[in-house]
Amino acid sequence: MVKFGISYSTPFFGADPQAIAGFARDAEECGFESLYLPEHVALYPGAQIGTMALPPSLPYADPLECLSFVAAVTSRILLGTGVLLLPYHHPVVLAKRLATVDVLSGGRMRLLTAGVGALPGEARAAGVDFATRGRRTDEAIDVLRLLWAGGAEGVSFAGEFFRFDDVCSFPKPLGVRELPIHIGGSSAAAARRAGRRGDGYFPGGALTADERRRQFELARTTAKESGRDPDSLQYTRWGSLDMSTEDVEALAGQGVTRLVVTPGTAEPAKRRAEMAGFAERFGLS
Repeated sequence: MVKFGISYSTPFFGADPQAIAGFARDAEECGFESLYLPEHVALYPGAQIGTMALPPSLPYADPLECLSFVAAVTSRILLGTGVLLLPYHHPVVLAKRLATVDVLSGGRMRLLTAGVGALPGEARAAGVDFATRGRRTDEAIDVLRLLWAGGAEGVSFAGEFFRFDDVCSFPKPLGVRELPIHIGGSSAAAARRAGRRGDGYFPGGALTADERRRQFELARTTAKESGRDPDSLQYTRWGSLDMSTEDVEALAGQGVTRLVVTPGTAEPAKRRAEMAGFAERFGLS
């Protein structure tokens, strides 16, 4: 059964607290499973992903701070990132931030999606060598899980980028050993990372249907080669609010387990109507 999430795009809809709170309440009342926020740590003049220019004044609010705010004005909707740029966060600090949001939300920080970033200037601003961001991400995932699972005796880690001895990180995620980590990205490397380390795969980008099929197969194959169950790998895709039931059935046939949609208008009443129409079409509420 396909689940449905919705994305609040801070660069498009803004970072006004009333707008975020209203959107989150509307999404929850309409029956969406989850709410996602994007991230860019820093932009700069000339920043561009593919052919898409990113004006440096876009208000990319911090997604975890926003999700903590969302948690305070909702009671059920799951919290997700699409995507958090993991190599630009220190995993020891991030482990505590994520666990704290999970505890304060009553166990709803369950759809963290991590990516490696695509802007060299953003990496430089964060003090990260752009060429190492994939390896740094892999190591950060291992650190997060180690810290979440570790007890009062402490845990130690010695890697290429992170090193510590006998460290304890509390509070723990609510009721689970570790938080799920989904992998975002449209490259073969992202698909392999999802298979080796991810609880799910969330590809983006302008990929053809055949490329998407090959990458999901690569994620599943890599999971099996790594001794993991490929059938446990969740598969999230971007969708649209005008999707038909036939569109969703076709994607479900490709193994998709979750679709994340984004409203096409920033006007609250029209946006609410779009969301409500979609929810009614798919029986969400």
